[in-house]
Amino acid sequence: MTLSIRNQLPGTVTAIQPGEVMTTVKLRLHGGQDLTAAITKESAEDLALAPGSSVRALVKSTEVSVATHRVEGLSIRNQLDGAVVGLTTGAAMASVRISVPGGELTAAITKDAATGLGLFVGSDVVALIKATDVSLATA
Repeated sequence: MTLSIRNQLPGTVTAIQPGEVMTTVKLRLHGGQDLTAAITKESAEDLALAPGSSVRALVKSTEVSVATHRVEGLSIRNQLDGAVVGLTTGAAMASVRISVPGGELTAAITKDAATGLGLFVGSDVVALIKATDVSLATA
């Protein structure tokens, strides 16, 4: 299967917290960072997830936000440290490629946001991803 989702990070399930409708799945990415996904209970069951399961975390580039430092007091728990390795700006939008331990993410943000953050290739950044924006795939 070929997907249009560029952001695909490999990892291992470390914990699962099933709920009545949604299940929280904690992962350790191959680069050593932790990531949380909130998927439907039915999806977790269909994927037969268990601690130790190998998965890929999938995130659309439009669902990745960028900060210049970690943010406290925010409901977004997935904050992955990285560095900008590519920056392409258009008339309205910017594509920011971020190297994180174990992989790479692309964030689609507004040109104004990229300019306002002072982003450049080599900038240290934090990729912010809501748990509900993370999908999981098994091999």
